[in-house]
Amino acid sequence: MTTAVNHFTYGLLTPLLAYVMSTIGSMLGLRLTAQAHASRGGARVRWLLGAAISIGGTGIWVMHFVAMMGFQVEGTQIKYDVWLTAASALVAIVVVGTGLFLVSYGRGRVLALLGGGLLTGLGVASMHYLGMYAMNMSAHVSYDRVTVAASVAIAVVAATVALWFTLRVKKPIWIGGAALVMGVAVSGMHYTGMYAMHVTVDAEPGMVMGADALDFLVPLMTVISLITLTMLLMVILSPSEEELHEDAELVARLELRRRTNQQEQQLAYPAPVTQLPRQQAMQVRRR
Repeated sequence: MTTAVNHFTYGLLTPLLAYVMSTIGSMLGLRLTAQAHASRGGARVRWLLGAAISIGGTGIWVMHFVAMMGFQVEGTQIKYDVWLTAASALVAIVVVGTGLFLVSYGRGRVLALLGGGLLTGLGVASMHYLGMYAMNMSAHVSYDRVTVAASVAIAVVAATVALWFTLRVKKPIWIGGAALVMGVAVSGMHYTGMYAMHVTVDAEPGMVMGADALDFLVPLMTVISLITLTMLLMVILSPSEEELHEDAELVARLELRRRTNQQEQQLAYPAPVTQLPRQQAMQVRRR
């Protein structure tokens, strides 16, 4: 018999907090990608890596496990495998980073966007189900295949839209709106995947191995959130794309003015005729 599960043990607190974290991570990630598109070389790579940590780490992974804090199964404890949980965070960051690099260096081509969206969406779904597999409980877990497929489809569409936003969204007000949409998509994928889960508690529950959520997840989520806040301060203190563009225009105008002044000086004060070398002078005399 399937056991009742509760996704909202603390009411709306965990889903709302998860949505807020997803929105913050997405907002910062979009801002970082905008900074990356205005940069070149190593700076561009660093901004994209920061965006991958923001969207994959905070926007997706932290959101997932904040929501999981409200997950409860009657009749059994829930603990987490430390290495699998950490691996799920790494998966989220790597797949989002791969998608961002594909789209950024693919110069917005449709094939790069679709390929990056597919890869990132499948990676996000893998992260979700790997995080679910990291849960240890004295129960048997199964999934409805149709609902799982729906959650994967949502992940792919959400990832593709998110990558499209990284190419098109530049202004802060639009970045905020896009982040709100991305938060809904990521949360929708999470709860769709959770709805696919069916849990049957063992007749004789045994000892559950692993780490408690409060002992393991909370410190890890705190570290990632602090990294996100640090990158937020870096973005705030860095010049925006418009400011970089204005600086480039100013430098170009100054360079043009310097060249014009040099040309005017050359016309006003022509260079004196230099004496011919001795060998050439002798040849002229012979003629």
